Order: sequence, then C-alpha cells, then structure tokens
Amino acid sequence: MVGSRRESFGEALITQLPALRRYARALVGGSALADDLVQDCIERALRQWEGLRDGQRLASWLRSILHNLYVDELRRNRTRGHEQEIAELADDLSFSAPAHDGTMAFEFVRAMDSLSVEHRQVLLLVGLEDMNYREIAAELGIPIGTVMSRLARGRERLRSALEGERRRSGAVHVPGAQEMRQ
Repeated sequence: MVGSRRESFGEALITQLPALRRYARALVGGSALADDLVQDCIERALRQWEGLRDGQRLASWLRSILHNLYVDELRRNRTRGHEQEIAELADDLSFSAPAHDGTMAFEFVRAMDSLSVEHRQVLLLVGLEDMNYREIAAELGIPIGTVMSRLARGRERLRSALEGERRRSGAVHVPGAQEMRQ
C-alpha cells in the first residue's frame, strides 16, 4: 500500500515539474539557480511526501517548498555573499541581451528583478500560474486583502520600474490622449 502511494506521488510529482521549473525561472530570473531550486525542492518533497495530506494541493505545496528554499538562499547570500560561476550566466536573459537593444523582454526581466520577493511572488502566481486571490491567500497563508494589496503595489512598482527602464534606454515616449489635450 505504501509502495503504491509512493509511486502515485512520484508520478504526480513528475507532472508538476514543468510548471515548477517555469515558476522557479520566473521567480529567480536565471535558469541555473532555478534548476538548483527545483532539484532541492523535489529532494525535499520526496523526503517529506508523507506529510502531504491533500494530493489536490501538490502544486501549491511544491511552490511553497520552492519559495521557502529561495528565501533561505536569499538570506544565506545576504550574510556570506553570492558566488556564481561565469558559465551559469550564459543562459541569463538579462546578460545575454545587447545593452541598448530596447527589447521589452530585457526591460521586463530587469523590472521584475527590482521587485521585492513578496510582490514578485504574488505577480507570478496571478500572471504565470493564473491563480485567483483566494487560492493565493490560502497558499501563502495570508489574508485576501494582503494579496490584493501586494498585487496592486507590485503592479505599480513594476509599471514604475518599466517606465524607468524605458527612460534609461532612450525609448521615445508617445503621449496619451489626455496629455495631448493639455
């Protein structure tokens, strides 16, 4: 019986890998760190699989593990610094794009990287994972009002960061209809 539950868990875990990797890459920005986080997350999930009571919550349970590992990594790097091999940067979009190409993807990656972990997390759960406020609140263990607040502030900070990126890159501002009337 335990063997069949473990096999069933393993199969369900495998189906979650693409979404988990996508979430990790969006959260951290680079594929090398994202792959490490996913691997550590899977390792932890396999060790603690019996602690998952509701199989329907597997995706959110895995995202929670991954997010906690990411926060732990941020704390660790804050105290000792971050070492990274130059080869790991080859796949990083923010380093691979030419400096003045003006592409939206480059600007977006830099703008997302400028957000706090809390704002980035809520934006990713809404935009990337297509979750609603109630699902996000349950997954993160915070009130719905906090989700709404973080989402609104995250969107505003992302918008401001993108506008700042466009000004730095020399993009031309096209005035809106209201600006033209003034």
